[in-house]
Amino acid sequence: MMKVKGKRIHLPDYVGKGYGTFWRWKGRYRVCKGSRASKKSKTAALWYIVNMMKYPEANTLVVRKVFRTLKDSCFTELKWAIHRLGVDEFWDIKESPLEMTYKPTGQKIYFRGLDDPLKVTSITVEHGYLCWMWIEEAYEISKESDFDMLDESIRGAVPEETGLFKQITLTFNPWNEHHWLKARFFDHPDEETLAMTTNYLCNEWLDKADKKVFETMRLNNPRRYRVAGLGDWGIVEGLIFENWEEQAFDIDKIRALESVQSAFGLDFGYTNDPSALFCGLIDVSAKTIWVFDEMYKKGMSNEAIYDEVLQMGYSKERIKADSAEPKSIDRLYNLGISHIHRARKGKDSINNGIDYIQDFHIIIHPRCVNFLTEISNYTWDTDPKTGKKLNKPIDDFNHLMDAMRYALEDFSKGETFSFE
Repeated sequence: MMKVKGKRIHLPDYVGKGYGTFWRWKGRYRVCKGSRASKKSKTAALWYIVNMMKYPEANTLVVRKVFRTLKDSCFTELKWAIHRLGVDEFWDIKESPLEMTYKPTGQKIYFRGLDDPLKVTSITVEHGYLCWMWIEEAYEISKESDFDMLDESIRGAVPEETGLFKQITLTFNPWNEHHWLKARFFDHPDEETLAMTTNYLCNEWLDKADKKVFETMRLNNPRRYRVAGLGDWGIVEGLIFENWEEQAFDIDKIRALESVQSAFGLDFGYTNDPSALFCGLIDVSAKTIWVFDEMYKKGMSNEAIYDEVLQMGYSKERIKADSAEPKSIDRLYNLGISHIHRARKGKDSINNGIDYIQDFHIIIHPRCVNFLTEISNYTWDTDPKTGKKLNKPIDDFNHLMDAMRYALEDFSKGETFSFE
């Protein structure tokens, strides 16, 4: 039971079941991998709001690899938690800068991205102590050394009489069993680590339609169901692209090279799949592709896609889009994306596009977190009966991969593509 200014809140009514140990843990590391709809992010958000109000000298730092992804994820989840608990009047919520303040004490929730590390390591709290950190989508942090930097930023003693404790919470989808998160926290956890797995089955607030999505996934895509449904580690074998690396680079310097040209591709999605924009630079002679930006969002209307592309500054670029959506292409053209064209799909176009790209070295800017997730999980499909690899890619982790193929088709040699 929680009491706030005379209001009693029975937490199980707001949090639900399945996270009792998570809620009570006070060790240094609280690590939760889970499926989609497993409540892990919402439970974490509720925990931070409740405990910020419980401990009057606690401050929280919320981190993702790329700062711009925070507003539509953790920031939104924390606002939801405040509304769900009915404590809106006690919180001051700002979007510029992204920040939340508990009015009675001045405690703050700060938001930072690893793409600006100096802002992460230079936080000075105005009241109390910086003792908690929430790293959402921790899978995006591909370098363990980046996590070590974050870990070191939560240092220093807190007075025993405050009851405070230092803690870092990591929540993520476990796409790849080779990720450092598994070796560090799940294979050999120490006494300061809670490493747990949750899935949608513990979410009592899912309706029949939500559950049907997972049942359909279980029947039609067992591989994805094991990870996105049950929260198991993803087993990645038979990668399609192995000739890539994550590396920060100066986009303007690359763009200024005479042999470099831009390449943009758009794959449409809506309810279950994201709309994905690939933004790249290509040097055909040097056999190098630089991936420098991306759009990756679900539920986007054509108008929303236009607004996003305009805001990103790419509305005047030549964009190759999925030819399966001619009405969407026409609508985007009429809205103002004047150089959008349909990709040329034809027999064997997917494999031919893959063959062409496989000859290139792909350099991916760290801010392209969704591209990194897809390319590190995009594999050849497997025959369910024989277990042998097939000469076709899985129908998964392919939205930016398809957008990349569309973007690069004009650079391919020979009669690779044909109109249907």
